[in-house]
Amino acid sequence: MGPGNPRGEMPFLDHLEELRWRIFKAAGALFLCTMLGFYLIQRFNVLGLLIAPVEPYLPENGRLNYLSPVTPFLFLLKTSLLTGLILAFPIVLYQIWAFLSPALEKREKRVIVPALYMGLVLFVAGAGLAYEVALPVSLQFLLGLQTEILQPMLTADDYLSFVVRLMVGFGIIFELPVVVLILSVLGLITPQFLRSKRRHAILVITVLASLLSPGDLIMVTGIMMIPLVFLYEFSILLSSMVYRRRERDELVASTEPPEGSVDLDA
Repeated sequence: MGPGNPRGEMPFLDHLEELRWRIFKAAGALFLCTMLGFYLIQRFNVLGLLIAPVEPYLPENGRLNYLSPVTPFLFLLKTSLLTGLILAFPIVLYQIWAFLSPALEKREKRVIVPALYMGLVLFVAGAGLAYEVALPVSLQFLLGLQTEILQPMLTADDYLSFVVRLMVGFGIIFELPVVVLILSVLGLITPQFLRSKRRHAILVITVLASLLSPGDLIMVTGIMMIPLVFLYEFSILLSSMVYRRRERDELVASTEPPEGSVDLDA
């Protein structure tokens, strides 16, 4: 960074080189965290926790079936990779931030950094809600259909895919406040727009809750709608805070004398 380049701007090829190294470091972190996840799964019986919700519907031996000799290995590998993704998230997040931060203003940095880490907390909260509420209810409903003529044969691969899709789906939905916060900081969305679209948002939330929570449509859909509606209202609050802070900063900047001006009161 020279005197003629105070913001540290780099040529396009240098940006590509930095991006390559950031991706390499993030991939290395993911690989190491996947190895650590493999150890943690074996050490703390994580697979047992994932299987626990479906145990009442398994045969007396309490085990899932598999149809291929490689399924037990792939089952463990997929679970290790998922655990590695969660463990490596802070490192990957740092690499993304280190690459993008030079292009952001100081005001944007102060908001986006906490928002990204808040996203991790919200993702875990969404996945936890899926595991504790949505998964048991879904299994009870789906495995209770046509029991007079059908006998379920649950395989490890299919069950793990179902659990992961459900938990990751809920985790992504819970990222709504983070997305709204970042878009508000960048000036792409306003709290007035969010308030004007509240009825449309509730309609979309109702549809999503109905799709993600099979079972008793009234009770379960209502349970799922409560956190989603709360997250939408929380998103409006965050957007309002961003714009109030922006207006206050602009007001302070407008009252300050220009650089190089003479103070007449002195």
